[in-house]
Amino acid sequence: MPNRQDKSSENHQHSGALFIVATPIGNLGDISQRAIDTLKTCDYIAVEDSRHSQHLLNHFSIKKPLIAYHDHNERQKANEVIGLCQQGSNLALISDAGTPLISDPGYQLVKLAHQNGIKVIPIPGACAAISALSASGLASDRFTFEGFLPAKKTAREAKLSQLSTESRTLIFYESTHRILDSLESMKLCLGASRNVTLAKEISKSFESIILGTFAEIIAWLNAEQGRTKGEFVILIEGSEISSSSSSLPDDEQLMLRLLEDISLKKAAHLAADLTGKGKNHFYQLGLTLNTH
Repeated sequence: MPNRQDKSSENHQHSGALFIVATPIGNLGDISQRAIDTLKTCDYIAVEDSRHSQHLLNHFSIKKPLIAYHDHNERQKANEVIGLCQQGSNLALISDAGTPLISDPGYQLVKLAHQNGIKVIPIPGACAAISALSASGLASDRFTFEGFLPAKKTAREAKLSQLSTESRTLIFYESTHRILDSLESMKLCLGASRNVTLAKEISKSFESIILGTFAEIIAWLNAEQGRTKGEFVILIEGSEISSSSSSLPDDEQLMLRLLEDISLKKAAHLAADLTGKGKNHFYQLGLTLNTH
């Protein structure tokens, strides 16, 4: 039986609700009145970083008990939050900026809420990926959001190689410290001729949207000190090469490449993440390759 949300369900009569509240990604004026009203009327607010969220809450005179909810305590806190909802409390989940769960913690909590009959209510609002796409000048009818790439070069380029024949517009998030390295890896793995849009600091004072090739975007970032600082969305034109004619590495080639730089255990784990296949499959394949 599918898990349906039904307003008349007996499961909801005595339970509170979980509100997934989008907050501004820069300009505080981007928050909706519905989001403000929800935060003011809920019983608790789960926040990723209380120091960061307190600025927003103070600005709108919102004073509610805060629950720290982040990557390191997600599983533990999810049960606590569900318990509060089951006791009749309404709880709002916010991230540091934008729509929760988009490259932010929250998936485990929302899944658990559905499993326990807690009503989950999204409060729509800002999202850096969608805002950047709307202003990118790239095809927006079909796209894939990939979030942050792996920090290590080998893993990053393995992931990009998997995406090299993706025909949809590619969307990535990137940070100050890795923006140039990631663009160089993208240029190498996806091809230098792709059209690229770099959206920097969306909805903030130094917002910039730059269109060009990888080389032109990299040159723009290097042209002035400070341009590499900030929060970035990278959007890349999809490939004209269909996946059916791709030359993506097969499982053996992928493992051989990964084993050049990392251990068998790590290579098997990464290969499983990249392909969706079983980790044990790649581990056993790696053992075979190591014996040749």
